[in-house]
Amino acid sequence: MHMLYNSPSYIVVQFEVPVDAGAPEDASHCLSRGGFEIVDKFARREIFIEGAMAQQFQEGVEALIGDGEPSEDELDDFIERYANMGQQPVVMH
Repeated sequence: MHMLYNSPSYIVVQFEVPVDAGAPEDASHCLSRGGFEIVDKFARREIFIEGAMAQQFQEGVEALIGDGEPSEDELDDFIERYANMGQQPVVMH
């Protein structure tokens, strides 16, 4: 788990799920999984994205960074598109 971004509006955390220890060795390359958790601090909602959507998110962030150093507003605007899909309420324990 790596916190990638933390602004007054959003938190983005990257998860790398380890390969199952019981999996056959030759299948380990296709069993690694991961994704991104995006938390909207104001709406108090979160979403976990993985697979193709996570790849699209990562490519979008890389494109923003590739164009120079994006502002917090630019990053927040990009993240908002994904965060708006979040329906899971954030609950403190």
